[in-house]
Amino acid sequence: MIPKDIKKVAADPVLPDAGWTATVDSTAPGTAAGNVLDENNATVWTSAAALPQRLTINMQAAKSVSGLTYLPAGNNANTVGGFKIFVSATAPTPGNWGTQVASGTFLNSAAAKFVPFPPVTGQYVTFQAISTAAVGGAVVSVAELDVHGGGAAPTLDRTGWTVTTDSQETRQAGFRATNAIDGEPDSIWHTKFTPPAPPLPHWIQLDMQASKPVSGLRYLPRQHPNNQNGTIGGYQIFVSDDPNNLGPAVAVGAWPASQAEKTVTFPQKTGRYVRLTATSEAYGGNAGYTSAAEINVLGNVPAQNPKVAGSWGPTIGFPLVPVAAAVVPGNKLVTWAAGDSYDSEPQESGKTSTATMDLNTGVVTHTNVNQTQHDMFCPGTSTLPDGRIMITGGSNENKTTIYNPANNSWAPGPATVTPRGYQSQVTLSDGQVFLIGGSWSGAIGGKGSEIWSPQTNTWKTLPGIPDTPILTADPEGVYRADNHSWLFAAPGGKVFHAGPSKQMHWFNTGGNGSYANAGPRGNDADAMNGNAVMYDIGKILTTGGAPSYWNSYSTRNANLIDINNPASVTVTPIAQMNHPRVFHNSVVLPDGKVVVVGGSSYAFPYSDTTSIMPAEMFDPATNTFTPMGTMAVPRNYHSVATLLPDGRVFSGGGGLCGTCPTNHPDAQIFTPPYLFQADGSPAPRPAITNAPTTAAAGGSINVTTGSAVSSFSLVKMGAVTHNINTDQRRVPLTTTSSNGTTYTLALPADKGVLVPGDYMLFALDANGVPSVASIIKTS
Repeated sequence: MIPKDIKKVAADPVLPDAGWTATVDSTAPGTAAGNVLDENNATVWTSAAALPQRLTINMQAAKSVSGLTYLPAGNNANTVGGFKIFVSATAPTPGNWGTQVASGTFLNSAAAKFVPFPPVTGQYVTFQAISTAAVGGAVVSVAELDVHGGGAAPTLDRTGWTVTTDSQETRQAGFRATNAIDGEPDSIWHTKFTPPAPPLPHWIQLDMQASKPVSGLRYLPRQHPNNQNGTIGGYQIFVSDDPNNLGPAVAVGAWPASQAEKTVTFPQKTGRYVRLTATSEAYGGNAGYTSAAEINVLGNVPAQNPKVAGSWGPTIGFPLVPVAAAVVPGNKLVTWAAGDSYDSEPQESGKTSTATMDLNTGVVTHTNVNQTQHDMFCPGTSTLPDGRIMITGGSNENKTTIYNPANNSWAPGPATVTPRGYQSQVTLSDGQVFLIGGSWSGAIGGKGSEIWSPQTNTWKTLPGIPDTPILTADPEGVYRADNHSWLFAAPGGKVFHAGPSKQMHWFNTGGNGSYANAGPRGNDADAMNGNAVMYDIGKILTTGGAPSYWNSYSTRNANLIDINNPASVTVTPIAQMNHPRVFHNSVVLPDGKVVVVGGSSYAFPYSDTTSIMPAEMFDPATNTFTPMGTMAVPRNYHSVATLLPDGRVFSGGGGLCGTCPTNHPDAQIFTPPYLFQADGSPAPRPAITNAPTTAAAGGSINVTTGSAVSSFSLVKMGAVTHNINTDQRRVPLTTTSSNGTTYTLALPADKGVLVPGDYMLFALDANGVPSVASIIKTS
């Protein structure tokens, strides 16, 4: 049995494995394949032949499978490193192992490793060990393997639903049954407690207004830190089209005494009414109360056409929680966490756990960086004109590190004048780097601006730009109010400040610096942990956020900001997103659309309770958002997303809280609809066959493609952390002439538009299908 205190908790339960069998490629003496299913951590299977080695579990019947937990044997030399997971309906054979649902690299430790993936149905689960976590290992060992499944379907929209109950408190406000479906975790339904209070059992019934397929229920207990009265223990769930004749219960059981959200799944049943009956209190109370913060109903999983909704790929395991990420030349993705791979504590560790993914092979390589004495958790990040990445402050608030992708090296950089954490920084049109804010680390308050000069390799303060203009009205004061600014490089070395404070500004970085008010962001309030992205020249999309860093509700708000006329910045509120979001990420695509992924409806770090699982797509042609496919894993606080050179989107991370259930050391890749044909098959793609590797602002370049194309665009490579990517911008290019499939493209002359650095150059055909990018450095 895998110990629960070290298990990364899955969204779906462990499937019972009675009667299951296991087969392997080879077995060392004294070990056996069946040991991985015997619930005895002291018995193991160890391979005997050269890697890779495969272990296949036969579940004896087809099941919905959505995750696997691997417990190493305790000998770190034999811990699996690189891995792949396959699920198949029929017995796998060499070369035909089934559908690959996950891959990645495990950290070399004795801890259990959980790998979630999108639900898939099959009878056989194959765990393939490609390498050992320790360098040079020859064999691998497994103590236990758990398969997770029976997964919950999407949550149904509760708009228009009504609620009835046998009891609700009405003499005091705030306890009515409708609170259980209002989307606000801090409002609750509570049975009558004004004497005389009726005894258990109690029931609450949801009328969905129409008959729907139902496959589960989620119950969120009241979240009061000191009052758990009425938390449901024993329960019964009914689904029926007749509220007066419910029939037999579809689920019966008892929930443990905790404030965590509980999920119950059952064979799908169609009905209009869903009733939850409480038969006891989880905490042993004898007052006969029942309460609920939120009740959600799970429907069926609709088939989605990837041409309409895109497609999420299998989960990719990482040997850390990717809290920061950057795509770099060489088709690599660099990620990092903190001093610990899974925990932000202890802080100021003087080291950082990093992992680099080769996007060509999928291989993830783990490295501990300690030579810079810098714990790079919660830093400022920006990409320099020469392609290096500058990381400032964070857990070691007085350190700077420079990552050079050309030789994969990490080196110390110049310390900032003021120690910081949670600051934002941005590379300017003249190659300097501007930063501001950051009271999470170091002293609280007074985190005015600084600027780094590539000529002197030093930072200096800009006294004319204090922290005052960026502050939100956060109830925790400046400690949270100066965090995560939305900064954009602009012409003339200027910076546009778009949020998250509701007031916008222009920062002039010349001399001692100065700032000017650019007006409010329309009717938007403070939008902490929302984000902004430049999807076209001088045009910015802002999405979501919450009025305070935590304990506040996020919004669906979206605005378009046009800064092309600095004297008169315009803000246009547009149709809201489909979901309220905070801690989400927004990624601009080569065609100018923006993918919004992850986040939650309530701002609370390290919680997945109100996760938003479907992505959505902003279309600048209509200024509307369209629902996209649903992720397999929540992506909230400490998650990242970024555009890949092949036009897909990497989304990963979330958590970094030790053994908490919301740690997500994994990722998925989203394939947007433009890469599919109407029937869901892959779309033929144009190809860039010849392009320069360098270019100058104001100049022109000649690009040759393998077939006719309609347009070209540049998307700047950058680094993202805490849903902030100040480098990210899209620059559409003008075709001045063409000769066959060779095109002459004009580059913007203004370096405030074409900020110096590395870009991905995409060619798009008449159907909007992008090529794989060529990498070009502009100066």
